[in-house]
Amino acid sequence: MEGTLLGEGSGGPANIHLDLDLAKESIRIATRAAIRAAGLDERILHRVHAGLGLAGAGLKTTCEQLRAGLTSFASTVVSTDAYIAWLGAHRGGNGGIVILGTGSCGLAVVDDRRIDVGGWGAEISDEAGGQRMGREALRRSLWTFDGRAERTKFSDLILDRYARDPAKIVAFAAKATPAQYAEFAPLVFEYASRGDRLAVELVRETAEAAARIIDRLAVGGASAISLIGGLAEPLTPWLPAQAQRVLVPPQSDPLDGAILMARRALDSRREAPEALSISAA
Repeated sequence: MEGTLLGEGSGGPANIHLDLDLAKESIRIATRAAIRAAGLDERILHRVHAGLGLAGAGLKTTCEQLRAGLTSFASTVVSTDAYIAWLGAHRGGNGGIVILGTGSCGLAVVDDRRIDVGGWGAEISDEAGGQRMGREALRRSLWTFDGRAERTKFSDLILDRYARDPAKIVAFAAKATPAQYAEFAPLVFEYASRGDRLAVELVRETAEAAARIIDRLAVGGASAISLIGGLAEPLTPWLPAQAQRVLVPPQSDPLDGAILMARRALDSRREAPEALSISAA
C-alpha cells in the first residue's frame, strides 16, 4: 500500500452485532494507541479519516449506530471484515476470500459483481469457524460421558478439564463467548494430527464447511481465492483437492484493505497530504 506507517495500536473485540458498546470502546482504545505510537496528540483526531472493517457490519442499522457514536473522526467508513479482507487480498481486483477464524464467511467480487456467503453469526451460521469447532468438541465429549458415543483421548481430555462434571461444562457454555469456544480449536487440530477419531471428525466437518464456501465462490466466477484467519493454515491440508486448486496467497492483509477502503471513500483526501488514516479490523 502507498503511504507511510506512522503508528499502530490494538484494542479488544469489535463485533458490533454482539456488543456495540464494547466495539466502540475497542476502536477508541486502538485509535489512541496508534496515535501515541505515532508521537501525535489526540487532538489530531478531527483530521483522521477512519476505515473500519468489522464483524457484524452487514447490519445497516448497527453500522449507523456505530457511526453516530464515533464523532471524533473527520469521517468514518464502515464495512464488514470480509470486505476489507477481500480488498487487501486482491487489491480491489477480481477474486474471493474465505475467512476462517472464530467465525467463517466468504466474499468475492467478479467484474463488479459481489458474492457474499455465510457470516450470519454463531447462532445460525459460521460452520467453518473455531467457535463451532469448540462448541462441538464440548457437545460430543458430553455424548461420550452419556455413553452415546465412543470415548477417545480427546474427549477424555475435554471431560477431565471440567473434572468430568457435566454441570461445569453447562455453566461454561451458559456464558461462553465465540472466542472462548474457539480457544479449543488448536487442541482439536493437535489431536486430529494424532488420529484421534473425534478430533478428526471435527476437523473434517470444518473442512467440508469451508470447501462449500470456496465452491460457491468458485462457481460464481472467482478463480483465485485467499484464505484468511487463524484456521486458514491448519485447515488447508484437510480441504479437498478441488478446493485447494483455486487457492492463492493474499497480496496484503485486511488492515491494508481498510486503508484502501477509506481512501476510495474519500478521494479528496489525496489532495490533502497532511490527513491521516486509521484502519481497524
